[in-house]
Amino acid sequence: MINLVASASLPTRYADFTVHVFLHDKQEHLVLTKGEFSQEDCVLTRIHSECLTGDGLFSLRCDCGPQLEYAMQEIGKKDKGMIIYLRQEGRGIGLLEKIKAYELQDQGVDTFDANIQLGHAADNRNYAMLAGVFKHFNVSTVDIMTNNPDKMKAIKEAGVTINQRIALKVGHTKQNESYIKTKIDKFNHLTQL
Repeated sequence: MINLVASASLPTRYADFTVHVFLHDKQEHLVLTKGEFSQEDCVLTRIHSECLTGDGLFSLRCDCGPQLEYAMQEIGKKDKGMIIYLRQEGRGIGLLEKIKAYELQDQGVDTFDANIQLGHAADNRNYAMLAGVFKHFNVSTVDIMTNNPDKMKAIKEAGVTINQRIALKVGHTKQNESYIKTKIDKFNHLTQL
């Protein structure tokens, strides 16, 4: 079960959003919305897991920050859209463990195996709150900006129809070539190159 605990306007360089804070299992998550939704709308949507290093510190180790920025830009061009920002740092292992995984990656271990070596699942994220969020906003159909089939599966399990997938082809750098290759080879992300 999710609970909406606060909402406020959030003007950004891309669009004027409304930011909503939901609680799910004692964890805060954010949803940015633009416009009002009705049951008939196909809503441009991004499900984005928190990445402090990419989203806030502009790290080139991953493509997270550019993916978030792209989603905000694309929604800014539309009358309506939403970003579900899940507080699941480091594929759900937390910031400290993520930095420990970075240490292992600096030694040549890929992001998949680093999480396992630290005693975690390769991807420990949970999408259980999606059904409640979509229901709260009366969203039944989405155009989803993602390369991650797990997110698409979670959307369908939430009872929401995917009209189309919009591939994300941003944030590729020399520094994250192996990271993106690992996402495709080991996390089964859809090809984005």
